[in-house]
Amino acid sequence: MAARIDNGTPLERAAPAETIIDVKGLGKTFTLDSGPVIALESVDLTIRKGEFISFVGPSGCGKSTLLNMVAGLLPATQGEATLNGRAINEPSRQVGFMFQTAVLLPWRTVEENVLMPAEVFGTKTEATRQKARTVLEAVGLGDFMNAYPRQLSGGMQQRVSLARTLTYEPDVLLMDEPFGALDEFTREAMNLELMRITQAAGITVLFVTHNITEAVFMADRVVVMTPRPGKVSGVIDVELPRPRTIDQMQSQTFTDLIFKVRGILGHGQDSHA
Repeated sequence: MAARIDNGTPLERAAPAETIIDVKGLGKTFTLDSGPVIALESVDLTIRKGEFISFVGPSGCGKSTLLNMVAGLLPATQGEATLNGRAINEPSRQVGFMFQTAVLLPWRTVEENVLMPAEVFGTKTEATRQKARTVLEAVGLGDFMNAYPRQLSGGMQQRVSLARTLTYEPDVLLMDEPFGALDEFTREAMNLELMRITQAAGITVLFVTHNITEAVFMADRVVVMTPRPGKVSGVIDVELPRPRTIDQMQSQTFTDLIFKVRGILGHGQDSHA
């Protein structure tokens, strides 16, 4: 179980060592009316506890498919993915998933939306309610617990989605372009908030994005994938100190990392920095 979230300033992330997710020879082929489509092929990747991993690559390269397989939502055609040494064959409460849209129920308040997983799992207690309120405070929504989704901005709705995922303290958080629909200012604020909370809680994050700058800024490592069939074409270590600040984007080290990712993707790649 991940450490509890607090509201203090997180210390620099300790160097992770223990493996939490191990992907070996993972592949996925979809059978369509037009014939088989190989989405992923021979993906090998080891992820350590507490790491923040960003995935970049062209559209359709299998990034989302990989996340769905790690989440236990899609079976593998070949190879295997394990979580804490156990094969992933079904969804696990150790794994949280956050999508590009907040997916909030409009008739439920912010607090009620956050508590929905606890209701589904049958674990809703007063302690869980207090936990939800603590997390909402941590993401800056302490004054909006009784508000409804229609009364919130897009960025605030995504904060509710994040709080809902973090309330039951997953060991792993999967994020599929969660901030892609937000404006640049709100996106930067969410990036900083996400890093602060997950770093303080020791959560392992797998983060899919099309934005190279975002990928480098957030990650301990950036995984670059090839066009379909998706394979890992390179893994780049991001040796920038934590906690991260926007000012680090002006450094030569940051710029060099951006161009290193671009170099692996290829000069003709349609990616955004």
